[in-house]
Amino acid sequence: MKNYLLILLMAAALAACDANVKPGADEDASAMGGDRGGAQAGAIGTEGYGEGQSLPVSYEAGAINDANSVLAERVIYFDFDSSTVSDESVELIKHHGNYLSANPGASIRVEGHTDERGTREYNVALADRRAQSVERLLMFQGAGNDQITIISYGEEKPARLGHDETAWSMNRRVELVY
Repeated sequence: MKNYLLILLMAAALAACDANVKPGADEDASAMGGDRGGAQAGAIGTEGYGEGQSLPVSYEAGAINDANSVLAERVIYFDFDSSTVSDESVELIKHHGNYLSANPGASIRVEGHTDERGTREYNVALADRRAQSVERLLMFQGAGNDQITIISYGEEKPARLGHDETAWSMNRRVELVY
């Protein structure tokens, strides 16, 4: 009964917050390679792997340390002044959510960041909205609330120094830290 209420609350929260997630972000687990009855394997298409090739993914406990796994990709980038997760990033987040679901002892810190434009207060709030968007998708895939911690850095920890679009685009991000 408790699990049923939790699922119902999560569904209501997702419905209320759908402005932060693009349509299609809430596809069921079958689109990601079957049920989540345990560790599973799948693949995700990525740039640089040629047409028809993909990165391998396993949800076994040690897979998080495999540099050749899609789980090695842990940065989600955002458009200017946006907390909407892109379609490409939704697929990546689904894999991380499936990993957390298959490994209840694993935990993740979702770190939100912004570029330097805007006030400090605005940037901290925007970074928090970005991190919450990612957190909702992780939880939709089965990650537990106790597995996820959110931290909002705003503009305080830039990935790239500079005052141009190249630097700004690298700083508008959420990092997944296991």
